Amino acid sequence: MKTNKLSLTMLLLVCGIGLSQAQKLDKMTWFNEPSTWETSDNSLRMFVTPKTDYWRISHYGFTVDDAPFLYSNRGGEFEVKVKIYADYKARFDQSGLMLRIDHQNYIKAGIEFVDGKYNLSTVVTHNTSDWSVITLEKPIPFVWIKAVRRRDAVEVFYSFDDKTYTMMRNAWLQDNHPVMVGLMAASPDGDGFNASFEHFSIQHLPDERREEWLKK
Repeated sequence: MKTNKLSLTMLLLVCGIGLSQAQKLDKMTWFNEPSTWETSDNSLRMFVTPKTDYWRISHYGFTVDDAPFLYSNRGGEFEVKVKIYADYKARFDQSGLMLRIDHQNYIKAGIEFVDGKYNLSTVVTHNTSDWSVITLEKPIPFVWIKAVRRRDAVEVFYSFDDKTYTMMRNAWLQDNHPVMVGLMAASPDGDGFNASFEHFSIQHLPDERREEWLKK
């Protein structure tokens, strides 16, 4: 009987650990808080501030750092993911995840609306920004975006069912440095749009270098 009680206790603890991976949105911090937003049941809905973006220098010759970003500070290695819905309207309307060290070093990844098409989009900035896209043939109602930070790399994935994930980018990001990680959206050319984020979660991953050291 004692064994059964112990097993039940361990099961409850394991379940509790799994549930704790959901990041409480009301405990997170705004950078460039939008005028209209709300959180409930671990979901965020916002009206994206018009004429805002994250971009540095390259190709266009200007720097902007003024779009809404709801974030949590994280150290070490982790996996972060979210389900995204949005009512994109204008060219470059976008929503997704962002991992940010500072105004010169960040990665943003999600959906970007360009010339009437949905694009899986990643911008990597280290002093200057670059941009890579995968154009989708038809509009989608939602997408899951996941980023995995390991050592000095961030792997970015997308999924349409939260089961099968496909890599869309592997990018460098300084390791052993805290990052701001969370939800961003921007409307560089437009007058704003409604964006929704659901099931946002961050899962701690054991440090790979330490794990290797322990095995020796």
